[in-house]
Amino acid sequence: MKYLIDTQKVSLSHINIIKHYSVVDYMSIDINSRRNLELTETLREKSKKGSLLWVLDKTSTAMGARQLRRWIEEPLIDENSIKGRLGAVEELTANISIHEDLKASLKQIYDIERLVGKISTQSVNAKEFIFLKNSIEKLPGVKVILEKFNCELLRKIHSNLDDLKDIQVLLDNALLEAPSLSIKEGNIIRDGYNEEIDELRKAKSHGKEWIASLENQEREVTNIKSLKIGYNRIFGYYIEVTKSNISMIPEGRYIRKQTLANCERYITEDLKNMEEKILGADEKLVNLEYELFVKLRDEISLHIDRMKGSAKLLSELDCLSSFATVSLENSYCKPEISVSGPINIKDGRHPVVENMLSFGDFVANDTKLNTTDEQLILITGPNMAGKSTYMRQVALIVIMAQVGCFVPAKNAKISICDKIFTRIGASDDLAAGKSTFMVEMSEVSNILKNATPNSLIILDEVGRGTSTYDGLSIAWSVVEYICTNKKIRCKTLFATHYHELTSLEGVIDGLKNYSVAVKQIKDDIVFLRKIVKGGADQSYGIEVAKLAGLPLKVTKRAKEILEHLENENNNEIAAEKITGEKTKKSDKSKTKIVSDSVQIGFNDIGKENFIKEICEIDVMSMTPLESMNKIFQLITNAKKLQ
Repeated sequence: MKYLIDTQKVSLSHINIIKHYSVVDYMSIDINSRRNLELTETLREKSKKGSLLWVLDKTSTAMGARQLRRWIEEPLIDENSIKGRLGAVEELTANISIHEDLKASLKQIYDIERLVGKISTQSVNAKEFIFLKNSIEKLPGVKVILEKFNCELLRKIHSNLDDLKDIQVLLDNALLEAPSLSIKEGNIIRDGYNEEIDELRKAKSHGKEWIASLENQEREVTNIKSLKIGYNRIFGYYIEVTKSNISMIPEGRYIRKQTLANCERYITEDLKNMEEKILGADEKLVNLEYELFVKLRDEISLHIDRMKGSAKLLSELDCLSSFATVSLENSYCKPEISVSGPINIKDGRHPVVENMLSFGDFVANDTKLNTTDEQLILITGPNMAGKSTYMRQVALIVIMAQVGCFVPAKNAKISICDKIFTRIGASDDLAAGKSTFMVEMSEVSNILKNATPNSLIILDEVGRGTSTYDGLSIAWSVVEYICTNKKIRCKTLFATHYHELTSLEGVIDGLKNYSVAVKQIKDDIVFLRKIVKGGADQSYGIEVAKLAGLPLKVTKRAKEILEHLENENNNEIAAEKITGEKTKKSDKSKTKIVSDSVQIGFNDIGKENFIKEICEIDVMSMTPLESMNKIFQLITNAKKLQ
């Protein structure tokens, strides 16, 4: 506050409350998750279009738009508060005609929050006061509309909304309907508000009438039809006569003031006396109007708290109205909220993607997450199939529900999440000296250290930034840690291309395999965008590369190499050796431990590389010391393969 006072050099009376932000009152979403989920701006273009805010923002006021952004960035975790907002949205959607009346009223309300700031900093002008007055005039109508609703939150807004009638009357009595933009040019105060102003205006008006009368009188006396009375800031009022008519002026009638090329300018004693009255009245009028405006501004500033309170309630009402509008336009449903329990979403949709589709319908998917048998959903399938979209949509549906909005689904049961974590996409931080893999591991580390049993974790392709073996090992270990650590064991969606991980279903409690359905037609594939039970049998990487436009020669050669690798290494990974447990029998969705025609076993590849290394040794070119070191290295590697 001291810094603001020292730098702004104005009164900061509108800053009268320090609001304490507590992380335990709202869902925690770290900066990486906010970016990945594109809550208020897109990841690449940093634009509002394409973000969740873009979809939900149907607000009618600037105050509501700012409040909506805050709501999206601060989802609630209190069950009663969430249900209160959802109840208000439900009643607004059920009363369409009343809701339309409410929106029409809100659209006529100016940005009261900004005006309050201008009043406090003494930078408000008379026109902005008229905007404030016109906005306040709409508040009684808003209260009348709110009387028709029965839900607790809307009734609370109705009872707490101050209609500010006294401020509206004060402004209406004091100001003209169309005042000057500048407060130091006069033409601000309404007639009848101040007696002295009225008298000065009469004097000013009477003086100008006298000038016009004098002009007509002098024309008659002198018989000079072109005679006129003019004014400039240097000489004031003057009588102007062209040179051809100078001889017609009676002698001694005028006092010469200025000579120009084609005319002479004169004054009279009476004209100068009237000039003093007129100009004196004008200057006094401007100064007095400014003084009265400053007094009015100071008087209005005493009610800043009341105006801020009404502005806050209006912005919240605008947000609820926006949620109702979006829910009706996009066929959203009211989610069922619980403190603990499963997340069950029937026919869920991605709120942004479905609005961005230029053709076709968005393929809806179900989601079942709990802390028992479907705690971690392992999703496999090719790139471009829709894994990331599906996982993001689950996170966005949870956020929308906890913000208090209806959600894009047929029906939904949402368990309140205290935190949402996402690890999606590849990115590096060169300035900080971090590679893509380092950034990825830092984000995973943050998730594993801070997640709780009530969190929601979205992990996409963990471990892909390093070698196949290292990446698979890390992904495997992360899955185990999330599922077995009692401090976490939270609802998790885990997308991967490591099909070996599908062998963990039945080995690790709570892990279930799902995949994205794909239809293969000869050498081409069609993405069905549907999430189904069971793991994917292959990655379709070459087919996706073909869709991306890779040269045919490259994809053909890739296929030949793949077939060679498959024929040479057609073995499965034994999950029991790694986990130390026997694989349990799965249900109807039982999948192979690993794809039997695509994936390559660890031991097989290791032994093959070991044999290749021995074959490449050139003994004849080695010194005795180099030979001894090489033998030692081979023995060490052989022990690792046992």
